[in-house]
Amino acid sequence: MKKNTTLGEFIINKQIEFQGSSGELSRLLNAIRLAAKVVNYEVNKAGLVNILGAAGETNIQGEQQQKLDVYANEKFKQTLINREIVCGIASEEEDEFIVIEGGNKANDNKYILLMDPLDGSSNIDVNVSVGTIFSVYERITPKGQPVTIEDFLQPGNKQVAAGYIVYGTSTMLVYTTGKGVNGFTLNPAIGTYYLSHPKMQHPKMGKIYSINEANYVHFPQGVKDYLKFIQKEVEDGKNYTSRYIGSLVSDFHRNMIKGGIYIYPTSSKNPKGKLRLLYECNPIAFLAEQSGGKATDGYQRILDIKPTELHQRVPFFCGSTEMVDKAMEFMQKHPEDSNY
Repeated sequence: MKKNTTLGEFIINKQIEFQGSSGELSRLLNAIRLAAKVVNYEVNKAGLVNILGAAGETNIQGEQQQKLDVYANEKFKQTLINREIVCGIASEEEDEFIVIEGGNKANDNKYILLMDPLDGSSNIDVNVSVGTIFSVYERITPKGQPVTIEDFLQPGNKQVAAGYIVYGTSTMLVYTTGKGVNGFTLNPAIGTYYLSHPKMQHPKMGKIYSINEANYVHFPQGVKDYLKFIQKEVEDGKNYTSRYIGSLVSDFHRNMIKGGIYIYPTSSKNPKGKLRLLYECNPIAFLAEQSGGKATDGYQRILDIKPTELHQRVPFFCGSTEMVDKAMEFMQKHPEDSNY
């Protein structure tokens, strides 16, 4: 497909790949596209208005909500609810999932959406890239009835679509529907996304490792051993470099293009890990696998984990396959650390 293809054209063209498609998923992706443009506008002018900083509340994770977190959450909810194209929404910023029961048979819609509306928002005050992560599933409860918690507690291998928007020097929307990963860059002058990164692929091996090494003393032994292995490789003349932004979307996006591994393990400070399985790990893992990469919790495939709660946390190892496999070698020597 040509690089000057717009996101709208791409979505319509790809619709024929899904036998019996009703166009519902296409409308959902178009709604995400619209909400992302609105949020992008606010992110880019955040330094000019009183929208930076904390909102004075905490989310279900016990983390202080940033003002733009709240704004992004509301904009995505409004866009999706007003168009009555999903029957339920779960957000990292909400305590409970949202049942959508609009006046136009919203219960008959077949998709639910989970999202992290503004990943890495603590970086906004210092003008570092942030992003939105989303994940789409088909409901498992019967149409015509309100969604239940079971619709949201599906393993990641049941996802029908996932993606992210990175708000950086340029704004990109990257997504998959299970047939590869494609990236689109926003032309802010006309408000249109164009295909800029078709068929994105992880290099099998990379030079970048992304981890907060300041927490080294708190890491499980397998992670410590992997970092020692990298240090030994560097001593032997191998070329590795540490790059850690602290925004999952930004770190993953860079590593998918250049090759690398992202690690957020368990630690004595976060014994279950810190990243959320449903809002962050599952969608990023889907994208990783669709681009030739790999994602695990150090012991098993992320997409095979059966969620047990809406805001479940897990350790996360993601990126170039050879790097993830090597990290898993060290982790599997310490099976006692798998009982997080």
